[in-house]
Amino acid sequence: MVRLFIYTAEANGKEEPAKSILTQQLLLMQKKLWYIITWPSAIGTVIFGGWMLIKNTALLYQPWMWLKLIFVTILILYHLQCHVFYKQQSVGIFKTGSFKLRLFNELATVLLVAIVFLVIVKSSSGLVWGMLGLFAFAGLLMAGVYIYRKQRKAINETKQTTEPENREADQNTGVQ
Repeated sequence: MVRLFIYTAEANGKEEPAKSILTQQLLLMQKKLWYIITWPSAIGTVIFGGWMLIKNTALLYQPWMWLKLIFVTILILYHLQCHVFYKQQSVGIFKTGSFKLRLFNELATVLLVAIVFLVIVKSSSGLVWGMLGLFAFAGLLMAGVYIYRKQRKAINETKQTTEPENREADQNTGVQ
């Protein structure tokens, strides 16, 4: 979903007619994904997760389960923030740029890796190493986003410097 927010924010920066065509299509895709897949999945996860805890209360005595529930709560808050982004973009408000949205996109990856890791490891000593690994994983993801940003900026700068030269050469040779 956040990928669509990124693409819509970037489309909003384009010139017409591309801006309106892309934005209209991306907003339609957001609406379908949000209401047909994302919200039903979130509601199902909360219902079935709660049901599992009611049926097996022994899980609540495990320290890893409480840590997992903390991460799931953060993921629910993440989902609610996505809803804020969805509502803003659906009315044409683009407060958050594509770079911040890219960082926000990676947060879900980190949370999901943490949740799955906690279910697999389930031991206290493994949790310490797991959290260290999680922070290293998050650091690598953030570094990847920064590297992508720098490469993209360099490509855009190269395009901007070569476009005037190409137009000038085309005018001198009579190419339209």
